[in-house]
Amino acid sequence: MKQDKRVIAIVCGGDSSEHDVSLRSAQGLFSFFDKERYEVFIVDIKGDSWHVHLPDATTTPIDKNDFSFTWQGEKQRFDYAYITIHGTPGENGLLQGYFDLIRLPYSTSNVLVEALTFDKFVLNQYLRAYGVSVADSLLIRKGYEEVASDDEIEERIGMPCFVKPAADGSSFGVTKVKNKDQLAPAIRKAMLESSDVMVEQYLEGTEISIGCYKTKTKSVVLPATEVVTENEFFDYDAKYNGQVKEITPARLHPETADRVARLTSHIYDILHCNGIIRIDYIIGKGKDKDGKEIDKINLLEINTTPGMTLTSFIPQQVKAAGLKMSDVLTDIVENQF
Repeated sequence: MKQDKRVIAIVCGGDSSEHDVSLRSAQGLFSFFDKERYEVFIVDIKGDSWHVHLPDATTTPIDKNDFSFTWQGEKQRFDYAYITIHGTPGENGLLQGYFDLIRLPYSTSNVLVEALTFDKFVLNQYLRAYGVSVADSLLIRKGYEEVASDDEIEERIGMPCFVKPAADGSSFGVTKVKNKDQLAPAIRKAMLESSDVMVEQYLEGTEISIGCYKTKTKSVVLPATEVVTENEFFDYDAKYNGQVKEITPARLHPETADRVARLTSHIYDILHCNGIIRIDYIIGKGKDKDGKEIDKINLLEINTTPGMTLTSFIPQQVKAAGLKMSDVLTDIVENQF
């Protein structure tokens, strides 16, 4: 291994339903990294099995004491971890805490921010205090399903609504509920993914997704992507099986596009994020303080380990911005040193 290069671990896998999606993101990231500058390895984590993929197509275990591995008879250490796990333990702060303990720099936000953004319900309540518009929602916890009756949910949230795991991604366990009779099975389905379930008001409008990253010297908000699907919502098939039309840049009024970019940058700063995040919004209709009709920007969720396959939103947006993924990744890595 050349000692003049930083050694990068692309950490993927995880213990959620998104394990295989994460592996695809890792392959995308591996193709994007500047190999002249970095020595790059993919590390697959699942449960207690942590393995690094070697250039000869074999794998070898990771020593969890210091996140090292043995190759060619020598102990090898990483200089940096690029986390691309979608779900636990890479998106909820667990892995970040481990890397903090062994003092290994990593690509995402810290433990608190990751835990906060992973729980959609908690995040919405937190950002609401900063004036960010979010859909009305309520939380149902396993063992406390009777905290709100179907009638009470219908009266407060309305129909249709969304039932989703409060802490999960990629639309696993999400149901668009059209009448109260569908609530109980939808809640049971969501609880297969998370013990906390959010029942969320349906928002009419255009769905967009926008990436952002910052370093010590620059602040970059990428062009937004508009999501158009004939499915009931932007579900797993729409995300990963091509049942969607993605338009980058999104077809927004210039003034609305500017407001979305400024809000995204503001939220990044509120949370003290690190690395690339992606924020999903619904652009609906609203009124300003003078009663004039305007586009209303409603936050849906924040993804701190966004997909990184060749066709994912972030690579699309980086290309639309006239940037190169290799340069963006170099910016993010070198910002830690």
